[in-house]
Amino acid sequence: METLIQSSRESLAKAWETLKSSEPQLRIRDAAKRLGVTELELLATTVGEHTIRLQGDWASLLIEFKKLGKVMSLTRNEGCVLEHKGTFQKIDIQGEAPYQVATVIGPIEQRVFFSGWKYGFAVINETPRGTMRSFQFFDKAGEAVMKVYLQEKSNLAAFDDIIQAYQAAEQEEEIVIEAFSSPEYAESIDLEAFTQDWENMKDTHEFFGMLRKYKVHRLNAVKWINDKWAYEVDRLSARKILEVASAEKMPIMIFAGNKGNIQIHQGKVRTIRQMGSWLNVLDPDFNMHLNEDQIDCAFVVHKNTEDGLVSSLELFDKEGEMIAQFFGLRKPGIPQLPAWKNLVDSL
Repeated sequence: METLIQSSRESLAKAWETLKSSEPQLRIRDAAKRLGVTELELLATTVGEHTIRLQGDWASLLIEFKKLGKVMSLTRNEGCVLEHKGTFQKIDIQGEAPYQVATVIGPIEQRVFFSGWKYGFAVINETPRGTMRSFQFFDKAGEAVMKVYLQEKSNLAAFDDIIQAYQAAEQEEEIVIEAFSSPEYAESIDLEAFTQDWENMKDTHEFFGMLRKYKVHRLNAVKWINDKWAYEVDRLSARKILEVASAEKMPIMIFAGNKGNIQIHQGKVRTIRQMGSWLNVLDPDFNMHLNEDQIDCAFVVHKNTEDGLVSSLELFDKEGEMIAQFFGLRKPGIPQLPAWKNLVDSL
């Protein structure tokens, strides 16, 4: 069995090398798709070369990131990538393993769900731009949940210390890919009761509990509720959101994530660039790359809170999965900006 695994790994590594020689700029995620495997399986072929497998308590490992100094943290799904340069300033861990959640606050803002983390690696790549060092984490289905890249002034000693503390004793252990099971969702609900609960919300976080209570898929929730609370808009509405926010220097929030992490941008956006199907924010410490080909539909969604209405633009893919959300920047106790509400209403 071990010989078969080794043979399979070697043949995959060779196929990747062949692909890279013909297309040197091809990213590992795209190479994996071309080869019919997950990004995790492809990265695992480099263990023992420039990749070190990690193990242990992921929550404790994350806390160590505060020692790295300024890094670039990347979180993505199929349709959206968020990249922030900054420090892991404040990390708060809640709950018990394996269902712990971390709240990361500061220049890098995240909501981390460790139940979605299964594999971790330290990667040291030699590139034309020099040595690139990163930590990369994956879920059980082989999808990347978070990547953290060291920058010019990052703490290299802290990077080495984390590897030393969390390096797996068994580096060649087999990678097992498991699909996530799909939850059972209701095909119909008591819409009157659901609408009443929606109207009685005091906090946006109550929305998740409401979805669980009625066993309703998020996309169905915004489709089924009346137009007072949610309605469909042009699927490319994010263009207007970003263009107006940039022109008017309006601070906004952008949420994008996956099963293991949600990354959040809070603040202004400046440089907006359309490159083919990709809508990009290209600012010094924040980049967003939104693949508009992945957007199947977009909805304006309003929720009640104790601070008044909170409005968002929500983008969904063909499978009904959330790609990204856009809000006006606000803090608890402060109403949303009238300019944001006017922008959302104009969609």
